[in-house]
Amino acid sequence: MKLLTSCLKNGLGCSGYTYRLAMAKSFIDLGLARNVLLLTGDTISKYLHPEDKNWILFGDSATATLISNEGLAEIGETVYGTDGSGAEAIIVKNCGSRHLARTGHEEKDGADNVRCDDYFYMNGEQVFNFTIDRVPQLIDGTLSKNNVKREHIDYYVFHQANRFMLNTIRKVCSITKDKFYINIENTGSTTTSTIPIALKHCLDKNNIQKG
Repeated sequence: MKLLTSCLKNGLGCSGYTYRLAMAKSFIDLGLARNVLLLTGDTISKYLHPEDKNWILFGDSATATLISNEGLAEIGETVYGTDGSGAEAIIVKNCGSRHLARTGHEEKDGADNVRCDDYFYMNGEQVFNFTIDRVPQLIDGTLSKNNVKREHIDYYVFHQANRFMLNTIRKVCSITKDKFYINIENTGSTTTSTIPIALKHCLDKNNIQKG
């Protein structure tokens, strides 16, 4: 029996898990693989300045998800999009191939957070507004592509960014509390890993069932 092994790395942050799910689905649909092991691992704490108040939102984590051509669940049709206009809303400027050298330069913003291009930066207001605008569109687009109506959805599991954003999304999308998962207080935002952690919690609590 031949075992085909391939390893791909991504730096997509919070969206990384869903994009890699789509890639795994493509491998299986095209007959290139029967089983795909999707690993996430984020130590975002390494990129957070000790005096940046945003650090309380985040957590480090790792997960493993097996995607197979048989088993407990099927990955349906997906909807994705990109918008480069918000590139600097979530960024570590001095990294990668564009800005290799660290500067060490620090300054304080209006909220008394220390800002440094060597560390993680997030424009919370811009990210929030973008999310509230785009997520409802993505929900409608995904449901339409899979010929599924909202009333057929038993439970919604979103990326666990923060409680305020999640509750706002729930209200904007008219989703009742009993159908909406929030567990941010126990893990923080673990970036790429929030969704697989959430799905495991939901399975353990029987909020969602196998099959």
